[in-house]
Amino acid sequence: MQDLQTNRLGRAVAEDWSEDELRASVVAYRAIQERERAGEKGFKRQVYRSLQAQFGRTDKAFEFRMQNISAVLAMLGREWIAGLKPAAHVGANVAAKLEHIINELDGAADTPRVAFEIGVREQVKRAPAGVPAGQANPKRVSTTVSTFMRDPAVKAWVLRRANGTCECCDKPAPFELPDGSSYLEVHHPRTLADGGSDTVTNAAGICPNCHRELHYGKSAADRRLALLTKIRGLEPE
Repeated sequence: MQDLQTNRLGRAVAEDWSEDELRASVVAYRAIQERERAGEKGFKRQVYRSLQAQFGRTDKAFEFRMQNISAVLAMLGREWIAGLKPAAHVGANVAAKLEHIINELDGAADTPRVAFEIGVREQVKRAPAGVPAGQANPKRVSTTVSTFMRDPAVKAWVLRRANGTCECCDKPAPFELPDGSSYLEVHHPRTLADGGSDTVTNAAGICPNCHRELHYGKSAADRRLALLTKIRGLEPE
């Protein structure tokens, strides 16, 4: 008999998950990340079964929900668990709920982005019905944005080390600023949002293209590991 809380493929049905179930899944996901960073292995199934005992869903349902969380984190440019590949299809409704929970647990401003990106991806896959009308006067929405207070000395030190060359792809900076300095961005291999430090051992001077790939690319995790190996002085956190 089919589990009424998953579909025929064993995937979690998004619409009928409660706030408590989604929150517990996000909390468990973050706990898995911390344990893996500490070097632990082979415990994920125990986490799923613990959630199963608490809420009555199958362990497979929770495993797929974790892949939903990976997908949301990937769209936010955040680090996701390598063994929980982002799900190919995530409903905008549940993705928005997961994003809200992640922001709330991080103590970050809730500025929804994921539902919009999912809508874009769905539109890209469809045959266009015609040129979209767009919005002549887009509505302005006021939001409260939180940011990290970074040390300018760290950025300066990293940019001096890079010396106008991307520390990821080894290509020259893409352009110069009005003062004649080379434009590079500073990337934190373990992002500040994920608890990373703003120190020279967790910062690299890279070009915008590499920076976007390190956050949003399909092989972002592998590229981050390669960066840690490539740049002398960087340390995994």
